[in-house]
This record gives sequence, C-alpha cells and structure tokens, in this order.
Amino acid sequence: MKFIGFLFLFCLGIMGSLKAQTDKPAPVTIGKNDTIKTAMTDLDGELVPWIVTPEVKIVDTRIFASEADRMAYNRLRYNVFKVLPYARFAGQRYRQLQRDLALTGDKHKQKELVTACETEIKTLFNKEIKNLTISQGEVLIKLINRESGLTSYAMVKDLKGGFKAFMFQSVASIFGHNLKETYDPEEQKDIEAILKQAGYNSTNN
Repeated sequence: MKFIGFLFLFCLGIMGSLKAQTDKPAPVTIGKNDTIKTAMTDLDGELVPWIVTPEVKIVDTRIFASEADRMAYNRLRYNVFKVLPYARFAGQRYRQLQRDLALTGDKHKQKELVTACETEIKTLFNKEIKNLTISQGEVLIKLINRESGLTSYAMVKDLKGGFKAFMFQSVASIFGHNLKETYDPEEQKDIEAILKQAGYNSTNN
C-alpha cells in the first residue's frame, strides 16, 4: 500500500510538472512587420486593429424602358466622351489666361495673351470642333459651363466684348444652340451619371 501511495504521489507530481510547463507562454517570434504601429479600437475588452480596405463603389445597374432608350443613352455617352476633351481644354485654357492676365497690368501684354488664347481655340475649332454634330455641340456647350463655371457666351464676352458675343450667339442659334445655356446636374442627370461612372470630376474650382 505504501508503494502504491508513493507511486500515486509520484504520478501526480509528474502531471503537475507537465501542467506547469504547459501553462508557460510559448516564446514569441517577432516578424519584420510586427513593429508597424496601427490604430486600434477597444471592443468589449478586446483590441481590434483598424484595417484600411480599398474604396468600394456601389453603382446601380440601369434598366431601360425600351431598346430606343438604351440606344439614346449610348449615343449620349458617346457624345459626352467625344466632346469632353474640348470642354476640359476650354476650361483649363481660360483659367490659365485669367492667371496670366492677373500677373501683368500692361494692356499691350494683356491683349497679346488674349490673342494667343483666341488663336489656340480657333486652331482647335478648325481642326476638330467644326466637325461635331449638332447634338455633340449642345453637349459641349453644357460641359464648358461645367468645367469653367461660365457660359460659352460669358467667355466670349469676356475675351472679345459684348458685340462679338452677340454675333457668336446669333450664329449658334442658327444651328439650334444657345451659348448662354448652363449646366444643371439635376437636369442633366444622364450626363452627370456618365461622368461619375467614368470617375471624372470637374477641374473647375
């Protein structure tokens, strides 16, 4: 009995020793990225690190009422991307002109700057813009206002005076255009949706 009792105590001693060894924390190996600091949130006593995930864009899938509506939307999309580079150029060139004019009080120099701007726009017009369709021209007028914050009429009036603006407006009206037309995101929901889906934002500040 004494031997059995001794054996029993011996076994308990071994088990206790093993348990004590098991309870000891395992050695921690620090990786190369373990020293990177990160923000954390205490969530019910547990520290949860903040993980930055890529931006997720949720967009609706447009359902068209008819095939004709789908084709009209696709034509509008084509026209928007056709004239967008011209509208961007007009907005950027006008803002550059305003900055250049602000840097000099010399009337002669200012006139040269305006003439240079006009020449660039005329060159663009003679090469490409004159070949736009009426629908594309209408979209271009709207997008110029979106890009620059000014109507096409106001830009011409600012650069060339009221009489020139009137003449341009008269010619434009022959083709069914209105240079005083403004861009309203609510009224031009389709154009706005097309631009946003393409990830494009106006450069107008």
